[in-house]
Amino acid sequence: MHTQHTHYDYIIVGAGLFGATFAERAGRAGKRCLVVEKRPHSGGNLYCEQVAGIAVHAYGAHIFHTSDRRVWRYVNDLVEFNRYTNSPVANFYGELYNLPFNMNTFYRLWGVRTPAEARERVSREVAEFANIEPRNLEEQALKLVGRDIYEKLIKGYTEKQWGRPAVELPAFIIKRVPLRFTFDNNYFNDTFQGIPVGGYNPLISKMFERAEVVCGVNFFDDGVRAALEAKLAAGSGKILYTGKLDEFFGYKFGRLEYRSLRFETEVLDTPDFQGNAVVNYTDAATPYTRVIEHKHFELSVPLDANPQTVVTREYPLACSENCEPYYPVNDAKNNTLFAQYKTAAGEQKIAERFLFGGRLADYAYYDMDKTIARALDVASAEGL
Repeated sequence: MHTQHTHYDYIIVGAGLFGATFAERAGRAGKRCLVVEKRPHSGGNLYCEQVAGIAVHAYGAHIFHTSDRRVWRYVNDLVEFNRYTNSPVANFYGELYNLPFNMNTFYRLWGVRTPAEARERVSREVAEFANIEPRNLEEQALKLVGRDIYEKLIKGYTEKQWGRPAVELPAFIIKRVPLRFTFDNNYFNDTFQGIPVGGYNPLISKMFERAEVVCGVNFFDDGVRAALEAKLAAGSGKILYTGKLDEFFGYKFGRLEYRSLRFETEVLDTPDFQGNAVVNYTDAATPYTRVIEHKHFELSVPLDANPQTVVTREYPLACSENCEPYYPVNDAKNNTLFAQYKTAAGEQKIAERFLFGGRLADYAYYDMDKTIARALDVASAEGL
């Protein structure tokens, strides 16, 4: 592996958002950083590719949203964001409903027109489940929203996402279901929301501006780890590891479970396929969970400026040994296993040389703003 320099202050394993944020902070502080990434590109799951003149979110839709002013200022100082607002639509066997659950949804379901009517109907829906102690996700959802919303808008989507019946899923997965008694289709409650103009690649490139990035390098290939450790600055150099924590330790306690995704992308000869960026398919018969139409993310470009469009269907699947891990299965068994790995990562001989962070190393499903906030905190603890 050829690199520009002999020694580095930080070697970052993984060129995703966490590693990029840390690299930006370290580089700005004058530190020499080497980033290694096993994929052929940087950016992790934020990576966008140009297809038919459209910025395609290659690993699923990513909409930036946050109420953290520090994070919002941070990303906007790097690139310009548009004002995209996430307002997904649910398709249940051809019936269309607005998400999140709001007055538009309730009107479509029950014909109610006022918040008072909607609240009264929801109360009736949940009344028969008021006294149950939920033993699984299905019972939890029924207690929260009743049968109509659950069966049309939650059950099928959730069972496809997790690959098992809702009665076999733990209740804690669906601790609450937001119900809005207003005609507001904005999915997120956060203060700030948008997508970088032109996609996420400009943001990632800006973050790595002061770092050396080498793609196609797997930390676990023979000799790579030793070669990287030899490039650390004597005495003070550290490796920031953002990959799977169980893999770092050779799976010695066992493998952590994940869910994964398969993407099916195609170019269509129409300027607008579904009229919205995100349509969730909540019925059980449709094998995919949602369809993304990428050109709707670019607000500055008229839809008819391009006679073609690009859509991506997302298929959930079990995560095999070589799959791309997306969603941690944070049940009691896996959380206990992760705690063992976290304890091992905190041992002095490891902690003196390695930093850990990101959705895989922390075994947590982070939104982008939380990823950046945690990376900024790790960088701050390093004096950057």
